[in-house]
Amino acid sequence: MESLLNEYYKPVLKWAGGKRQLLPVLLKNIPDKFNTYYEPFIGGAALLISLYSLNRIKDAIISDTNTDLYNLYKTIRENPQQLIDELDNLGFRNNKEDYYKARELFNSSSNPVERTAILIYLNRHGYNGLYRVNSHNEFNVPFGKYTNPGMPSPENIMALSRILQSCTVMNADFGIAVKNASKGDFVYFDPPYMPLSRTSYFTGYTHSGFNERDQERLSETFRELSKKGVYVMESNSSTEFIKELYKGFNLVEVDARRNINSVGTKRDPVKELIITNYGVL
Repeated sequence: MESLLNEYYKPVLKWAGGKRQLLPVLLKNIPDKFNTYYEPFIGGAALLISLYSLNRIKDAIISDTNTDLYNLYKTIRENPQQLIDELDNLGFRNNKEDYYKARELFNSSSNPVERTAILIYLNRHGYNGLYRVNSHNEFNVPFGKYTNPGMPSPENIMALSRILQSCTVMNADFGIAVKNASKGDFVYFDPPYMPLSRTSYFTGYTHSGFNERDQERLSETFRELSKKGVYVMESNSSTEFIKELYKGFNLVEVDARRNINSVGTKRDPVKELIITNYGVL
């Protein structure tokens, strides 16, 4: 897959739950032709970047309820050189003391360019590429202890900025983000996954989390879009709850590796679902 991508067309974030490992199967399952591309849970933007590099996107509407992600993509689209300069001047090194200074500054800063630069630093130096906030909506991911974490190059940021010129960037609930999707458009949902067990529920991605009712709302939106003639694809965990929600649609199980677990021996491949409505529109 890597050979298909331009050297600089790659995500700037090391996003937990990102789709780089699933890109071959996702690309294999996208519609042959579609109009506007929608991605309401943009995350690390791996599929968006791949589709753009393959000249498959005319225009796109991307969104996320995570305000810092929204700010990141808006900043990269509108102020890429300012961001590059800010990254050059950060001055934080790869050690625990600098990391926690950066985290404290991030939680107090209101400058969008500064926050984006610090978020990229925290993402590359924090544990497992996690984004997690506490009950006070403060970023609280611990130091990652990596030997030589890389940072995105100026060329990488400029390439992503060029991609984002053709995108509308929103900070909205998924239902609002796709409300104008019409026949022939393509929507890809990559929500916070339904946990494989009650004890593994991870809700720190946004202050409000993403619960079972949100999963049900998402399945209702999936069905509403299908009735409108929109192509819809979703990735989610392979649980009986999710399978029941999407009964009647095409469900394909694939192996994927989860990297969030703090115990390395528990990061074995798990089953995920690729869900599509193609053929039943």
